[in-house]
Amino acid sequence: MSEQRHALVVEDEQNIRDLVSLHLGLEGFACDPAPDGREALRLLREHRYDIVILDLMIPHVDGMAICRTMRREGLNLDTPVLMLTARREESDKVLGLESGADDYLTKPFSVREFVARVHALVRRAGQRRASDAALEPPGASDAAAMRVLRVRDIEIDPARRRVRLAGVEVELTAQEFSLLHELALHPGIVFSREALLSRVWKGETFVTDRSVDALVKRLRKKIEPDAASPVYVITVWGSGYKFNDA
Repeated sequence: MSEQRHALVVEDEQNIRDLVSLHLGLEGFACDPAPDGREALRLLREHRYDIVILDLMIPHVDGMAICRTMRREGLNLDTPVLMLTARREESDKVLGLESGADDYLTKPFSVREFVARVHALVRRAGQRRASDAALEPPGASDAAAMRVLRVRDIEIDPARRRVRLAGVEVELTAQEFSLLHELALHPGIVFSREALLSRVWKGETFVTDRSVDALVKRLRKKIEPDAASPVYVITVWGSGYKFNDA
């Protein structure tokens, strides 16, 4: 029998929290409920989850802050997050995804669609872990893969999912960090957009080459002294991107 999967359900409305937990339970998940942000952060510090269902507007600490905290440190750095919200504006969706959420569902939502998205996220996370293991070169150790990288004024700490620029911590989303770390691990190697899609988005279907360009643009605004004249993430025209090895 396979090991039971665990879900954290962060939702202040009890009827929605109970509904979500009920249907996740029917799908084989053991659910921990959290009615507010403080309880969610406590549970995230203590337990490793297979999926986090996260309402955007909750008391004490909002969903975006929780998501950013998850992506910086702790047991759930790579746990998939499905964000729930009553807000329908595109800007809210973008903010949610940029804070580190993996998918976004507006209320009211179809239970069937909710369950399908949960399974897709959990399956994708499993494929990502398998892909990461397959990409590891023979003889590579976890310690080597998690070593702190220092180039000029930038320091990348994969164990803590932390980036510092001239000693000052820079807040990156999960995808921004993954892109930067992937490039910095292989300085001078040119990655095509297709290669970055497969390594950063790990098989997600609703992304395109333009997603890579947009992510690079956002990353440069945060780490480059001058985003218009980058010194870290370099464009190789007609080919893709590389981390500067000069």
